[in-house]
Order: sequence, then C-alpha cells, then structure tokens
Amino acid sequence: LQQRRGLRLSAPAAIQVTVRDALNQALDEELERDERVFLLGEEVAQYDGAYKISRGLWKKYGDKRVIDTPISEMGFAGIAVGAAMAGLRPVCEFMTFNFSMQAIDQVINSAAKTCYMSAGSIAVPIVFRGPNGASAGVAAQHSQCFAAWYGHCPGLKVVSPWSAEDAKGLLKASIRDDNPVVMLENELLYGVPFEMSEQAQSKEFVIPIGKAKIERQGTHVTLVSHSRPVGHCLEAAAVLAKEGVECEVINMRTIRPMDIETVEASVVKTNHLVTVEGGWPQFGVGAEICARIMEGSAFNYLDAPAVRVTGADVPMPYAKILEDNCIPQVKDIVFAVKKALNI
Repeated sequence: LQQRRGLRLSAPAAIQVTVRDALNQALDEELERDERVFLLGEEVAQYDGAYKISRGLWKKYGDKRVIDTPISEMGFAGIAVGAAMAGLRPVCEFMTFNFSMQAIDQVINSAAKTCYMSAGSIAVPIVFRGPNGASAGVAAQHSQCFAAWYGHCPGLKVVSPWSAEDAKGLLKASIRDDNPVVMLENELLYGVPFEMSEQAQSKEFVIPIGKAKIERQGTHVTLVSHSRPVGHCLEAAAVLAKEGVECEVINMRTIRPMDIETVEASVVKTNHLVTVEGGWPQFGVGAEICARIMEGSAFNYLDAPAVRVTGADVPMPYAKILEDNCIPQVKDIVFAVKKALNI
C-alpha cells in the first residue's frame, strides 16, 4: 500500500555482528531447535569457551548439552563420534585445529569412513569445529592450516567461513547435515564485525554446503580464496581498481565438496586465475583449484598460467617480522595479479 502511494520504504535492517557472536547465535539456535545437539570440548561450559564462542550456553542449557572435557582430544573426539553413531548430533570443539592432530584417527578412520564402510547403514552426523590456520605470535606448532589435510579425505565435508554470515549459515548447515563436517574457523576473525542481512538474522538461515560466493564482480582476473585471505583479496582488489584492474573475488566457503563450477564460470569471463590461501603450497587448496581448472573446459579460456599465492613453505617462525613474511599479504596478491596479467 505504501509503495502504491509512492512512499519510499526503508531497506531491510542489516546489523553489524562479529564472527564470534554469529557462531554463538548459530549454536544457541541449533541447541534450542534440536535436543539431540550438544557441544563438547575443553573449557566450552563454565569458562564460556577459550574464545567465548559458547558464552552463556552452559548457563542456558546445562551440563548435558554443553560439556567440559579433559585435555584429551583423542578421548573426547571418540566420545563425540560414538554419540553421533548412536543418534545424537555432537558439535566437537577443538581449542585449535592443531590439536585435532591428536584425534585425527577419530576424525578420519572413525567419522569419515563409517558411513561408506557400513554401506550407508550408520550415519555420523558430527561437526568438528575450532580455529584453524595462523593466528598471531603462536609459532610453528599452532599455525597450520588444515584445509588441504581434511579436504583430501572422502567421507568428510569441509567448510571454511570468512564473514559473520558465512560463520552462522555454514555452522547451522553443518549441524543439520547427516555427514561428518569439519568447520575451519579463524581466530583472528572472531572479533571482526561484518554486516549481517535481515535474512541472515533468521533462525532458519543456512548456507548450502558446497556453494561458493562471488564477493566482488570483476572482468580482468579471478581471485579465489577462503577464510581470512578473502578479506585480503578484497583489499587487493580495491588497490588494483585504482589502477584500472577489476578483480572478481570468489569466497570458496566450502573446501569439500568444491564448487569448481563457479570458479570455471568466472575464469571463462576474466581469462586469468589467481588463488590465495594461508596454507602451505605443496598439495594445497590452490593447487587443487588450478588442477581442476586445467583439467576442465575453462582451461581453454586462460590467457596466462594460473598463479598461486600461499603461505611460505616453512614451519611458522615466532618472530613477528618473519611471521608477516610467511603469511600472504595484500602486496603479495597485487604482485601476483600483475604477474598473471603481465603488467
């Protein structure tokens, strides 16, 4: 009626939400929605989580739904996998994914392979989640990106959010999925606010697993990334735009199954490809994307070889200046784009 009268309607109300609060909201909504869902991990209950992702949930849902565990990843990951096989829907938090190496047998051999090895008779609806990749000043044993590690394994789904909407929508989709899902968050993004649309504020908002998002339209080069480096790609695109180079930035969101169709369609349009990731170069996510493009029809549209921007091929140093040089920076992305475009 207001539109008929020619009155201007206000735009849907978007709000600023941090990644931490988006994850907390998703957990709260799914715990409320399905009594089979529960959260377990180190310090997730009384302490509200090491990164405050589970703030307030123990007080609201109690000891049976939000469970503090001993410092034994193999133990509590095994408990979670067994609970999933018995019909519950656990969310298993690793304080950092570096510690998931203690439980990698449970994640791969127990969770990922059971549905296949039981001919589909045993589902394992579980989410393994926590911070992944390099943080700041935590050195080599706490700085690995596990996207390629877990993305390598059939039977798992692997998601890697960037924004608050990614975090909320992918976590809710992961909890509702009947397969084991590894959700790789980033500690340095937890306190970063992002605009969250009115749609994303809904309790039924989910982001389909396996679907990438074009964060910025462009015509000259395709930038493909996931997690925190997506923000670096957008910053690099803004710098390059001042020089007349328009980058199309793709946020993969999901590592496995990989939405290569969106990347192919973009490469057909731009004729150039640059991949960006925080992980090591050998057998990395970028290497897989480049291989898939080379093997498909989009290869015929490339006007230059694809270029990878990755973390340095060394264990992460502790010194700040060395750490900065081991992690892809905006200047590295700008350099790679100019190399791909031969400018």
